[in-house]
Amino acid sequence: MNAPVRQGANGTSLWHAINRDHRERPTLQGRLDVDLAIVGGGFSGLSTALHAAEKGISVAVLEAEIIAWGATGRNAGFVVPNFAKMDPDSILAHLGSERGQRLVDFAAGSADLVFGLIRRHGIDCDAVQNGWIQPAHSPAALEKVKSRAGQWARRGRPVVTLDRREVEALTGVRGYVGGWMDRSGGVLNPVAYARGLADAAEKAGARIFERTRVTSVDRIADGWALKTPSGSVRAARVLIATNAYGGSLIPLLQRTYFPLKVFQIATAPLPLEIRPRLLPGGQGVGDTRRNLFTFRFDADNRLISGGMHILGAGADMRVPQTIWRRLASHLDLPDLPQLAYSWSGMAAVEPDFLPHLLDLGPGLIAGRACNGRGIAMTTAMGKVLADWAAGAEARDLPLPFAPPAPIPFHTLLRHAPNMLHGWSILRDRMDHAA
Repeated sequence: MNAPVRQGANGTSLWHAINRDHRERPTLQGRLDVDLAIVGGGFSGLSTALHAAEKGISVAVLEAEIIAWGATGRNAGFVVPNFAKMDPDSILAHLGSERGQRLVDFAAGSADLVFGLIRRHGIDCDAVQNGWIQPAHSPAALEKVKSRAGQWARRGRPVVTLDRREVEALTGVRGYVGGWMDRSGGVLNPVAYARGLADAAEKAGARIFERTRVTSVDRIADGWALKTPSGSVRAARVLIATNAYGGSLIPLLQRTYFPLKVFQIATAPLPLEIRPRLLPGGQGVGDTRRNLFTFRFDADNRLISGGMHILGAGADMRVPQTIWRRLASHLDLPDLPQLAYSWSGMAAVEPDFLPHLLDLGPGLIAGRACNGRGIAMTTAMGKVLADWAAGAEARDLPLPFAPPAPIPFHTLLRHAPNMLHGWSILRDRMDHAA
């Protein structure tokens, strides 16, 4: 099967293409003094701005492009309140019981925080909080997800394990051996959600500037000075909230994570008659394969899925076609509508797949909380960073906090996640053959 590919305008996503009512925000002109300056207008920066402004803190958000231009506007819109690789028991073993439990609690309530903000601020973003499903692709994977679900259930989370028939009934997909669901998860339109956070932050008193690229961050006697091409900001505290889109602003940060290029696609809308079979409850799905298979519907009944790629020429055309064919095969849809949109984005992957706060100096922090769980984790990170902006010690927050630790041999290893993709596909096939 082949499908025509349509890139989003200027490389942006489906979400930017269908959310055409973007309200332009000003570019910073002249000097501005604030308590907190935030570099980056994605989920983490906007959530921090909202929660800090609600505490009476003066806030300026400086975005180099437009709100939700980076990974915030390029993801698939899954709201997942758990960790990509580690489970609660392993986190407690890794961080210790006290700090580990605080991080587990932080993640556990992250989806509820997202949907609570949406309700409280009346954000129109097609939000559906009916759960997130992780089907198991092999018996070994099923044992792992049963353990995972049990660990979250013991902590009072609304989770349930699923047998083969229950997974098929909920997803419409055959072949999985079972799975689990966290009922607090869900899906939404990420660009509409980000714009809603921005509107709420401005109503609370924050100032947001677009097309305002920060060119330097320098220490001064009473805080930090940030320069842009047309202005400057002086702030007592600064948050770098750019994830993998920070460029050369603070070069050290680029060597502390693995940049992972992820592709997403959206089909043309499917007939409504298909919905009684496929995801009738509107959940999001991300399975246990190393070559992760995800799918969901948007509000217009488009199917959305994503994937990685092995490094090589022509990925922008080749990978979306591969994802489209995989979607048709896994969902048993020989007449899958054509691929209507394709886009890609960069994720910042931590070596331990956990969220982190990086100590860059007195009153200067970088926050990273994605690792495939961006919407829930970055929103929650913004709430605790507002406490830091109000005077709390960063070491007392629930996220790991330490100076940047460059990854050894980063220049050689930076593309490892994409380079190992082929091996991941092979191992998934071996799981099925076992």
